[in-house]
Amino acid sequence: MIVAVFFIVGSQKICAQSNDSLLLQEIESLKARVEQNKPGKSIFMLRGYAHSGFVKTDDQVSFDGGSFNPLLMFKQSDRLLFESELEMELASDGLEINLEYANISYILTQTLTLRAGKFLTPFGIFVPRLHPAWINKFPTKPLGTGHSGILPTADIGVELRGGAYLGPLKVNYSLYAINGPVLNNGADEPEEGGKLHYGRFPDNNNGKSIGGRLGILPFPNSSLEVGFSGMYGLVGKDSAYANTAATLYAIDASFVKSLSAIGSVIDFKGQYAAVMVGDAQYPDHENPDELISFTNNSSTYFAQFSIRPALISTPVIRNLEFASRYSHIQTPKGSEWEVNQNQWEFSVNYWIDWRTVVKISYRSIQGEEGHEEGEEEGHGIGEGNGLFIHWAIGF
Repeated sequence: MIVAVFFIVGSQKICAQSNDSLLLQEIESLKARVEQNKPGKSIFMLRGYAHSGFVKTDDQVSFDGGSFNPLLMFKQSDRLLFESELEMELASDGLEINLEYANISYILTQTLTLRAGKFLTPFGIFVPRLHPAWINKFPTKPLGTGHSGILPTADIGVELRGGAYLGPLKVNYSLYAINGPVLNNGADEPEEGGKLHYGRFPDNNNGKSIGGRLGILPFPNSSLEVGFSGMYGLVGKDSAYANTAATLYAIDASFVKSLSAIGSVIDFKGQYAAVMVGDAQYPDHENPDELISFTNNSSTYFAQFSIRPALISTPVIRNLEFASRYSHIQTPKGSEWEVNQNQWEFSVNYWIDWRTVVKISYRSIQGEEGHEEGEEEGHGIGEGNGLFIHWAIGF
């Protein structure tokens, strides 16, 4: 009798184990079918930055509304990604919302990625790398950069980008085709005849601008990078400007180094860029029926240096950063938007944490701004000398 009981109980345990094994097999099979049929391993991430502050210049004393810039990133699979940035900024007439960029990337190989849509133009280093408020070491931008500057910001097109080793060297590279800059022919705005405008949609001609950037990192620790950028394309429209083209080039450098002897990290960034537009004639600002011409060449450059005693043990001291920047812009002589200016900036920054900073900065601008008034060249907040208190956070 006892033997029979043990036999029955053992048989039940074997059946239960068999049923559990079949159930586990069924679950694994179902998981495999789900993994095979679902579109990808989707991951969504929200990042971004925000900033605000106070400004006192020759023409205004005001709290600055700043902006909120959410970055939306979506990973559809290991190869397919999407990213975008919105800029929500307070203006005198309300809230302005702009699409800074929105593009899809497909990873072709470990060293090559295809990107399509609106993206920050890989020209120089300031716009694609340094412009976010918590990364920029100053409340303002260098002369000639920004949405109203003379250099590219963002555009619509396709790009191949990546990085690789070339012997002992590391390189990163980008090659792109975009709508490109649009030439203002002065028909509606004679005071802006000859200017290039960026990020316009749709394109004003059938030609596309071709460009690229090559970055070279010669040292194993990647402390130094030297970059070379170029862009060429037709920018005009209609018979009188159909063959007008623009050539742009830039040279940039970045050097970051820890100096244990003084317990500090030094950071140098610099960029020189030139814009050359083909010969054309534009309506005169005062007499639109008459045409004028000028050599339509512009240039701009900046150099900035900062030092942060980040290796010092005292928290208050190691969170401080001291930065200075010099920038210059020269636009065509004889044009209505002629500018020849220099700008000095000095800033004392305090890092609350690695992505939250308070900046106290002084700015001085010297030179002539031609016939225009205001901020049309993207020289920053206000004109002339200024004192800025700026708060920025990345998240």
